[in-house]
Amino acid sequence: MTDNGVVSGRGPAGERVLVAASRLFYERGITATGIDTITAAAGVAKMSLYNNFSSKEDLVLAYIQARHEEWLELYRLRAESARTPVEQVLAVFDAYIDHARFEYERGFRGCGLLNAAAELPVGAPGRAEVRRHKEQVEAILADQLAPLARASEVPTLAEHLSFLLEGSMIRAGLEGGVGRLEHARALASRLLGTP
Repeated sequence: MTDNGVVSGRGPAGERVLVAASRLFYERGITATGIDTITAAAGVAKMSLYNNFSSKEDLVLAYIQARHEEWLELYRLRAESARTPVEQVLAVFDAYIDHARFEYERGFRGCGLLNAAAELPVGAPGRAEVRRHKEQVEAILADQLAPLARASEVPTLAEHLSFLLEGSMIRAGLEGGVGRLEHARALASRLLGTP
């Protein structure tokens, strides 16, 4: 993992490309960010990019996977300190809040994965990867809810919390801050029967 939270099995030049692309894709968008801009920001030759990524689509996919791993690590850290089943569920919300609190150069713009998916055509591998991330978040919620609800209620409750989480993330991105995410966490806590 780099100091920017990006995970990569690539060499140093490839990692610099991925770190630069990750920052630029989040700040400016995928479509608006060209290969020349990425290589200039990474301080590498264009050939270094293509030695590590077969195409811009491959780089976008690596970006999405890196953001997913970055979030998973934030969640793991939060889950490790959770002492109760309710805190385990709320750790998912806390990880989203932690992600929103990163020092983004141009401010918080919401979920980088949803932003990326919005730019990609239906059927693109990157969209499928974003969907897998969102499904994994919902599965984590379901796993953590298992001790708190009847088995027949867990899928619906996990979906409900997932919608609460994702809706609050969209609003937080529009508003440029974590307030909506914090409010969603409080709503989830009340829904789970804690003050």
